[in-house]
Amino acid sequence: MIMKNRRLRLKYAWVIIILAGAPLLIHAQEKITIERALEIAEENNPAMKTQKLSLERAQQLLDAQRASLKSRFSLNLNPVNYNNDRRFDNRLSQWYTNETFSTAGTFQVVQPILLTDGEISLINTFGWQDNKSVVEGLSNSNKAFTNDLYLRLTQPIFTYNRRKMELKGIEFDYENAGISYALQRLRTEQNITRQFYAVYMAQNNLDVSKEELENAKQSYEIIKNKVEADLAAQEELFQAELNLSTAQSAVQQRIVTLENDKDDLKQALGMPLSENLEVVADIIVNTVSVDLVHAIDNGLNSRMELRQREISIEEAELQMIQVKALNEFKGDVSLSIGIKGDDEKFANMYDNPTRNPRVSINFNVPIFDWGEKKARIRAQKAAQTIAKLNHDDQKVNIELNIRQTWRSLENLRSQIDIAEKKVRNAQLTYDINLIRYRNGDLTGMQISQFQTQLSSSKIAYWQTQIDYKTELLNLKILALYDYDKDVPIVPIRTIVN
Repeated sequence: MIMKNRRLRLKYAWVIIILAGAPLLIHAQEKITIERALEIAEENNPAMKTQKLSLERAQQLLDAQRASLKSRFSLNLNPVNYNNDRRFDNRLSQWYTNETFSTAGTFQVVQPILLTDGEISLINTFGWQDNKSVVEGLSNSNKAFTNDLYLRLTQPIFTYNRRKMELKGIEFDYENAGISYALQRLRTEQNITRQFYAVYMAQNNLDVSKEELENAKQSYEIIKNKVEADLAAQEELFQAELNLSTAQSAVQQRIVTLENDKDDLKQALGMPLSENLEVVADIIVNTVSVDLVHAIDNGLNSRMELRQREISIEEAELQMIQVKALNEFKGDVSLSIGIKGDDEKFANMYDNPTRNPRVSINFNVPIFDWGEKKARIRAQKAAQTIAKLNHDDQKVNIELNIRQTWRSLENLRSQIDIAEKKVRNAQLTYDINLIRYRNGDLTGMQISQFQTQLSSSKIAYWQTQIDYKTELLNLKILALYDYDKDVPIVPIRTIVN
């Protein structure tokens, strides 16, 4: 008997050392509220950082595409070009030697035309050359400055506007990236809230287990004194020892669970796992009344997933235009007009200029493609139908999820009151029966059952309130409406201009 008491004291002392040392391990803990947790996740959550980079990439691509529609200036320089060659003149059927030394540069301004998918260019080529030719012993030479200035217009015809369609596609990509970022922000809020309250519940569960351990210790001391005074049977002491050991084990298990939940939260927040934290929350719930019809209407009018489906439909239409242009009849028109001058003296280049208008028209005429175009058109029509079906299915899913969440929320409103009453009743029952236990009217097993009932009632009460908060957040995300503040939320407005 004495040996058992010593072993029990050693076990209890070990648990006390763990609990006493816990504050030393967490003295540098950062206390985090749910608002602070969401702020940290906004900047450090890995998924948020990835989605933010995707949005930035889409923004840069759109800026680059818009910049490509502005005038482009370029300068091409050929400072030295020397050639000495023996050639055959087909016109005169004789050989001649030609030596050329030249230098030149071309400056051009190119302006794309978004409206017509054409392009207008202003081009100027300036150069100087020293040319020598020897034919049958006769030598000819020429040194002159040259300048060729002309305006050119190129325009595709009988086809779709590729430049405008490319810009539209990149604008869709940017809008889609903005929507994905906003959706990820909402998903992160949902995930962080869930993990935050998981840590909060783990902390409360640990507190309950510590309270159970303290009660088990008191019960053990009570029954131990009774046994020593021959006022209770030896079996009661054995049961008290078992209850105390069970309480010690529960504390150890709850510590492990708490630390694991903290690590999960730190990972989601993007914090180093070595940092310590403690969550602080006010879970007192003020229930709100939610109108189901309003929630459904607001969700169907505001949900960004529906806009994503609409973008998919519009992109399918753009792809259909491209598919129909496969093996198409199309043409190109090129018009240019300019003036060219040359002279040995720079100032006299345009004394006798040459005007050089140019006109060019060409057509691409497909003849036979073995049915490729028709097959691709049918395939794209199927893709368009799929996009429309996905849009309609998304609307049904939105309404379905809102309905189910609303029902769960209404049920939790009534469950909170019931859970609160259970805690009050369990506390009163435990206090009454604790007196009976001290008087010897109850066994250790019976008082342990009342302790378990009280602990379960407290945990269930906290969990019900957290479930209500979580479901209210789910409804906020589903309907894009903050029912606590009674205001709609539009997370995409500040992202996509």
